[in-house]
Amino acid sequence: MDDNVVNSAHSAVFKNSDSLEGICSRIEGYDFNEGVNYSRLLKSMLHTGFQASNLGEAIEIVNHMLDWRLSSETIAEGSSDKEKDPAYRESVRTKVFLGFTSNLISSGVRETVRYLTEHRMVDVIVTTTGGIEEDVIKCLSPTYKGDFSLPGAQLRSRGLNRIGNLLVPNDNYCKFEDWIMPLLDQMLKEQLEEKVLWTPSKLIARLGREINNENSYLYWAYKNNIPVFCPALTDGSLGDMLYFHSFRSPGLIIDLVQDVRAMDSEAVLASPRRTGMIILGGGLPKHHICNANMMRNGADYAVYINTAQEYDGSDSGARPGEAVSWGKIRCSAKKVHCDATIAFPLLVAETFVSRSKRSAV
Repeated sequence: MDDNVVNSAHSAVFKNSDSLEGICSRIEGYDFNEGVNYSRLLKSMLHTGFQASNLGEAIEIVNHMLDWRLSSETIAEGSSDKEKDPAYRESVRTKVFLGFTSNLISSGVRETVRYLTEHRMVDVIVTTTGGIEEDVIKCLSPTYKGDFSLPGAQLRSRGLNRIGNLLVPNDNYCKFEDWIMPLLDQMLKEQLEEKVLWTPSKLIARLGREINNENSYLYWAYKNNIPVFCPALTDGSLGDMLYFHSFRSPGLIIDLVQDVRAMDSEAVLASPRRTGMIILGGGLPKHHICNANMMRNGADYAVYINTAQEYDGSDSGARPGEAVSWGKIRCSAKKVHCDATIAFPLLVAETFVSRSKRSAV
């Protein structure tokens, strides 16, 4: 073979590399010879690669989100005396928006959400109807672990409903109906006699007050005055209850427009605070949190935790870069995709919880 051909092939295979030293971090996993240190294990994920590194980046982003204070910024020209006050500047923190889909409340992630609301670690919550009703229903009766492969027809004949590998007895929804119908009657009475204007978030706060159960994240959201928004309140069993109630006792009005205004205002009026988004899953919660932050020219921090793909153009699968194009996330925002039910509790452990433990020492 001609030497030139061989040399050309050799050059193609052994092309000189640009140096990455000092530019990129080295890939290196956790060394279990050092024993089991969960905090160091989670930190090591940043340099492990693949989804582990995404989780490591998400932890970093949330810690940046929680670290920020107005005192980190230079005092802007024209700032008020209040905005120049050191104590005030140190007290101004990132406003944290948390969004999640209903399946996570059906799962054990509910307890993680409850912890965050119990300790006032998030400022605004947006979820689907199932994320509301499942929290209440679990206070009335438990959800059980089943299997993804259980046949639907057989479960139907046994009065069992399947959510992935979870099982919810139909009796749970009957208990929910028995519990909520008198409450809807009372709400209608207050609307007629006291001129109460009900919105989805006001109804949700009322559910939290009435369930009066410390296992409920809605209870803690009500108690700690954390607004919980659900722009599609009829999209679940709660919608069925409103449907049946409209025949039994017609007239209850729930004003969605006032809630859209309140939800968007949570972002618009956040200044001088930064805003951060932690969104589990996609769809309605993701859209409304991103859309609210578009009204202020984008969130400063964003963490998406889901397994959705971008190729079908759905909001669930949309990458953060798409939100940047709409002005929903600022160009300088920190952002990452990673996986859901395993990732979120680990993320919370290494961010919100670890800070809480440090401050308690």
